[in-house]
Amino acid sequence: MSNKEILESEQQYYAQADRIKYFDIVIKSGKGAILTDEDDHQYIDLLSSASATNTGHSHPHVVKAIQDQAAKLIQYTPAYFANEPEAKLTPRLAKLAPIEGDVRVAYGNSGSDANDAIIKFARAYTKRQYIVSFTGAYHGSTYGSISTSGVSLNMTRKIGPLLPGVVKVPFPSPWYRLKGETDDEFSDRMFEAFKLPFETYLPADETALIEIEAIQGDGGFLKAPERYLNKVYDFAKENGIMFAVDEVNQGLGRSGTMWSIDHFPHIHPDMIAVGKSIASGLPLSAVLGRAEVMDALAAPGNVYTTAGNPVTTASANATLDVIESENLVARSAKLGAQAKEFFAKMKGKFNFIGDVRIFGLNGGIDIVDPETGKADNQAATKLITRIFELGALMITVRGNILRFQPPLVIKEAELQQAFQILEQAMQELNDGKIADPTTKMGW
Repeated sequence: MSNKEILESEQQYYAQADRIKYFDIVIKSGKGAILTDEDDHQYIDLLSSASATNTGHSHPHVVKAIQDQAAKLIQYTPAYFANEPEAKLTPRLAKLAPIEGDVRVAYGNSGSDANDAIIKFARAYTKRQYIVSFTGAYHGSTYGSISTSGVSLNMTRKIGPLLPGVVKVPFPSPWYRLKGETDDEFSDRMFEAFKLPFETYLPADETALIEIEAIQGDGGFLKAPERYLNKVYDFAKENGIMFAVDEVNQGLGRSGTMWSIDHFPHIHPDMIAVGKSIASGLPLSAVLGRAEVMDALAAPGNVYTTAGNPVTTASANATLDVIESENLVARSAKLGAQAKEFFAKMKGKFNFIGDVRIFGLNGGIDIVDPETGKADNQAATKLITRIFELGALMITVRGNILRFQPPLVIKEAELQQAFQILEQAMQELNDGKIADPTTKMGW
């Protein structure tokens, strides 16, 4: 069946809340960084299934691990009994954790429930209720994680009341920076904004958790200033507040380091949430945390029937094998430097490119109105539509920000081909050769 035929059948029954509108294609297969749709069109993947396939599509080592395990045992709930792949994975993850002291691992099915679990563990350990998160955050779609998110009104509209006790503070996004403000001045001013709730209505001694994406993903690929995040971390430590980092989008080599928090050597979080690429896209997540924090919650306080099942944990072990054997963390940093150079060149060439933020094979490129400097959602939609027509798959976040996250295994020749496609589309936009979009796309 064709893309059109499959979609016409599906859309009669598919809930609109479950898919953000982009292109009318049906993905049939993938290999490495190349995707094929049901019409046999091929695309260079610059999205990695929302950063869930860092090891690329259908990596042979991962595929074999899944197949071998499925032939032995697909599922028996780890809520009651261990299985060999899970028992092997657990110490591997604990040893990789950017956490001081003994580490415990708790499994889930998605990044959303991992972030929910962090709330539970923090409240259980501290015996406090309040949770602090940041504007622009995307932590997931379960009730706890959607309550701590702050990136789309459709994640709060019509579904309240949300989880009580959640307070949001402003993330130090670059568009909040004042003209002429130094890095230190910006960090200090944003830290004062962070402290304001604690000085007016939020008791620090009743606050259980501060959770942050050290590099926001869907919020626009924004790295928190180091001085700012160090101050927030120190505040948490001084007040007995758990400090957690959401690594679901940015972990496992995505930002050119194993974890995004590795960009901040002063910080050793109490817990991190891991998901997406941990099992090369299979439904698995984990919370890695300090032993005394994780041991504060007893079973069945964080039990899921399929979490940590044999097939997903076999895939995760194989995924870690690939990350290690193919040096994907270093590769992300190396190819990310090439991407940073390319997008800086494009910024110098085209006046509709605003800020460029690249961290490893990962980043956001702002598309703006050259006259006002403000976000230009229509131009960004034109760009991704033309990029798609030319054979690469790219989307936007926040309406006007190009999302750049190719698989970490992308071949250099494929990356250079993607750059050629991007430059051609940008040149055509610059020359007024791309028609206005016919449908609204994106968040």
